[in-house]
Amino acid sequence: MKLTKKSHACIRLEKGGRTLVIDPGAFSEADAAVGADAVLITHEHADHFDEARLRAALDANPAAGIWTLRSVAEKLSAAFPGRVHTVGSGDAFSAAGFDVQVYGELHAVIHPDLPRVTNVGFLVDGSVFHPGDALTVPEQSVDTLMLPVMAPWSKVSEVIDYVREVGPRRAIDVHDALLTELARPIYDTHIGNLGGAEHSRLAPGDSTQL
Repeated sequence: MKLTKKSHACIRLEKGGRTLVIDPGAFSEADAAVGADAVLITHEHADHFDEARLRAALDANPAAGIWTLRSVAEKLSAAFPGRVHTVGSGDAFSAAGFDVQVYGELHAVIHPDLPRVTNVGFLVDGSVFHPGDALTVPEQSVDTLMLPVMAPWSKVSEVIDYVREVGPRRAIDVHDALLTELARPIYDTHIGNLGGAEHSRLAPGDSTQL
């Protein structure tokens, strides 16, 4: 399986000539979802869900489908009947040849005064876990954790402890559009030294084989 990092929280997974995209939001490239056979959306925030871009991707590929939670599905299902699938924690499904399990229910706390939206994480082929905007720990082992490295709702100690709790073989940064190049070495050092897993980051457009 080939993993390609797109900007911010978006990744593309390719296997057997099929492509699955997770969280092609407004901080990602305009064509991040183009060519996808399946798109997974973790939650409704704009940096993970861009309605116009998803509509364009679905229009471009009449066979493409979306799997997401109810709050996002409700915005798209009328325009694309039968192609938008609502999922929640504990569900399992196949999309474009990938096996996906769903974990988690709520977005991390940004501030106690702000209501929490729903959020799900996706474990793909029992190997790659993308948690969206939450520090959800799957109920099974994870080889590759897509690590939300920097967000308004987290601090680096929580990120480190999350890697330790999940216990992946490796962690690859996502949710990094707000992290400046000046600060990256600080995060790399702390997470790499203290997380207990191989830690790496990919520039947008770079790929790795899993």
